[in-house]
Amino acid sequence: MGFLKEFKEFAVKGNMMDMAIGIIIGASFNKVIDVLVKKVLMPPLSLMSNGLNLQDKKMILRDTESDNAGNVLAEEVAIQYGALAEAFIDFIIIGITVFLVVKAMNRLRERSQNPKDKTVKTPKDIELLTGLTELMEEQNKLLRAQTLEK
Repeated sequence: MGFLKEFKEFAVKGNMMDMAIGIIIGASFNKVIDVLVKKVLMPPLSLMSNGLNLQDKKMILRDTESDNAGNVLAEEVAIQYGALAEAFIDFIIIGITVFLVVKAMNRLRERSQNPKDKTVKTPKDIELLTGLTELMEEQNKLLRAQTLEK
């Protein structure tokens, strides 16, 4: 019974739900980035490179060997450096894209947490902390003024 109780506490505390939500959002975000890279960014790059397909680039170490009947005796052995280059280019493009998206999200979050920016609704916790800070500053001014009078 102890194991089930521990699992229930783990699931109820939100750890499991937080992980599940993170995984689901991450998978969805991955799909968005994948489409953005493959369908939006790569076509212009492909057009600029004159339709060069890196996937086909390889260094052949041994050609395919076949007999007179056309049966393959030995498969081709090749280093497919084009696939590696394409994966590297995809990685760079995806990395830059994710960086730009996260940068935009951080800018929006910073704006929402700035109590002086009235264009975006400030979360309640930030408003409360700002109010407390202002009250503490006023209280410190009053205490300093009282100290100077004595």
